[in-house]
Amino acid sequence: MSRAVAVLISGGGSNLQALIESCALPDSAARIVLVISNRPDAYGLVRAREAGIPTAVVDHRKFIDRFDFESNIDALLRQAGVELVCLAGFMRVLTPHFVDAWRDRTLNIHPSLLPAFPGLHTHARALDAGVRLAGCTVHLVRSEVDIGPILMQAAVPVLEDDDDASLAARVLEVEHQAYPRALQLLARGDLVIEGEQVRPADPIVPPARLLLHPLLRS
Repeated sequence: MSRAVAVLISGGGSNLQALIESCALPDSAARIVLVISNRPDAYGLVRAREAGIPTAVVDHRKFIDRFDFESNIDALLRQAGVELVCLAGFMRVLTPHFVDAWRDRTLNIHPSLLPAFPGLHTHARALDAGVRLAGCTVHLVRSEVDIGPILMQAAVPVLEDDDDASLAARVLEVEHQAYPRALQLLARGDLVIEGEQVRPADPIVPPARLLLHPLLRS
C-alpha cells in the first residue's frame, strides 16, 4: 500500500512537479495527499490543483512565532494522515520541535553534494572553489540546516564556461531525478535509517544505485 506524502513549498514547485509525476505512476509506493505553501502566490499550488491534489496555505506572516506557524502545519499533516513530508523549495527553517516530531519522515533536497556547500549561494561557491563535480543531495531533515542522513546524491560535471545559471540548470535536471527516486526507496521500505546512516534494507539485494552520476549507469 502506498504511503501518504505531503509536500511543503514556497515557490514555483519544479521539484514538486517531478514528485507529482513520479507518484502518479501505477507502481508508485507513495501518493501525494496534500501540498502546503507558506506563500499564497506560490505557483506550485497551481501545479498541485491541476493534478487534483488538495492544497493549503499557511502564511507564516500571519503567526506570532514559528511554533504557532508550525503547529498549524503539523495539524494539517495529521488530519490528512500524512506519513512522509517532502520539503521542495520550502523557504522556512523548521524548529527542532517540528523536526523531532517528524524525525526520519521529513526529506529535503539541497543543490550541492553535502556536506560541501550547505546553506545559500551553493553554485557560486562551488564555482569559486573550482570543484569539478557539483550536484544535489536528498537527505533526511535534522535540526541543523542541511544536515541529516543522506538518501541519494546526484553528480554533474562543472564545465569550464559555467556560470551560476548554467550550473544551477544542470543540477536542477538531476534534482528532478534524484528526489522522486529517493522518496520511492524510502516509501517502499528499501532503506533503513540507523542513527545518522542509511543502509539498504536487504544487503543481499541493494536498492537502485544511490548515486546518480553521468559516468555511471543508474
